[in-house]
Amino acid sequence: MCSEAAFCGEEATPRLGVSTCLLGERVRYDGGHKLDRFLVNTLGQYVEWAPVCPEVECGLPIPRESMRLVGDPEAPRLIAPRSGADYTRQMLDWAQVRLEQLAQENLDGFIFKKDSPSSGRFRVRVYDESGMPQRVGVGLFARAFVERFPLLPTEEEGRLHDLPLRENFIERIFMVCRWKRLLAEDPTPGGLVRFHTSVKMAVMAHSPVHYQALGRLVAQAGALPWDELQETYARQLMEGLAILAQPGRHANVLQHLMGFVKDKLDAFDKQELLGVIEDYRNGLVPLIVPVTLLKHHLNRHDAPDWVHVQTYLHPYPRELLLRNHV
Repeated sequence: MCSEAAFCGEEATPRLGVSTCLLGERVRYDGGHKLDRFLVNTLGQYVEWAPVCPEVECGLPIPRESMRLVGDPEAPRLIAPRSGADYTRQMLDWAQVRLEQLAQENLDGFIFKKDSPSSGRFRVRVYDESGMPQRVGVGLFARAFVERFPLLPTEEEGRLHDLPLRENFIERIFMVCRWKRLLAEDPTPGGLVRFHTSVKMAVMAHSPVHYQALGRLVAQAGALPWDELQETYARQLMEGLAILAQPGRHANVLQHLMGFVKDKLDAFDKQELLGVIEDYRNGLVPLIVPVTLLKHHLNRHDAPDWVHVQTYLHPYPRELLLRNHV
């Protein structure tokens, strides 16, 4: 399984769909853009982008009328309120063609533009017939994307300013990248067992329930048909990782991994490591502190090989500094 250094390699580079305006392209209804510097300057060093602008790609001009969602939140219409023009069918017809194209691009996730009637992923305004908005909708293209690719991680650029949500999303896109590498290189029950061995501590940090369910599933690796096995595993894996990891669960994983070298630690080292784990649990230090100290002891005292390959210890490029916040 890949090391931290491997994230600089082409084989471990996730490919993400992204709303084009977030990359600084002037495709907005008013001819402007919504450049997101974290995406372009930071995350962009470690991913490849597949830009998508639903409005422009479905044939609308720049500039153009502003649009909004109207009617049933589960099946809204895309309306330009000034002229009354209805672009729903034009957008949906384009989306079906574009989604099939994106299926060939091997995406590992998508970052949408918040509040957009085409691309907003969460809490998009939907106007009722009297013109009153409620934040209960999903953009037309974003909804179609999630229905077509239900396992792929999706987020909005606005929510990525929330550090726990940012870390969760980025961990998941790199996990998708790893999963696809397994399917390409070793799509066998034995390959799945090795993959699960490397990710199980990461899953435990998010959801002990999914950790147990995946363990039971992998125990049947030789008995279930491969298609059923890998599809069920992928679904449960991504469902589990979508649950935000809490400090208490991280602390439990750290103590579990410590158990493989605790008998080799002297009293001072043991108390120091337990102390920083508790400091993290109590919000006094960032996660990177106990993880770094634990990795030092795991390397120094020759922990089992399966411990060293845990993706929990190197889930994404460390240069992103996602574990450096309290």
